[in-house]
Amino acid sequence: MDDLYDRRDSRPRARNVLGGLLLPCSVAPLTGFFRDGCCTTGPDDVGLHAVCAEMTAAFLAFSRARGNDLSTPRPEFGFAGLHPGDRWCLCAARWEEARRAGVAPPVLLEATHEAALRVTTRDHLLAHAVGE
Repeated sequence: MDDLYDRRDSRPRARNVLGGLLLPCSVAPLTGFFRDGCCTTGPDDVGLHAVCAEMTAAFLAFSRARGNDLSTPRPEFGFAGLHPGDRWCLCAARWEEARRAGVAPPVLLEATHEAALRVTTRDHLLAHAVGE
């Protein structure tokens, strides 16, 4: 098998918004819908946690005001809370909402799943891109 397939079960590997293989977003804190460190998505991920973003204070405050407090630790769920600088797989719709409000966090394109393009455009993501 080549790099286009997952070595564990021969499924096609996920692609990023640039067309390459999806890279990990974060393992500390451990992120992703599947808590595998990647912004991999699938049919059960109704929130489409596909955008790998670097948290900012402005975005965290915006998300909290929208009812999704990502800053407060929730030990009962093994969640330590996010801080500015942490990377996290965001719901594509929340990222797009934040973009429209002028508070979109920076995006790691290589770690953002191509499914995010169902909700936002490549140009919007490119405009908010940060390097590795």
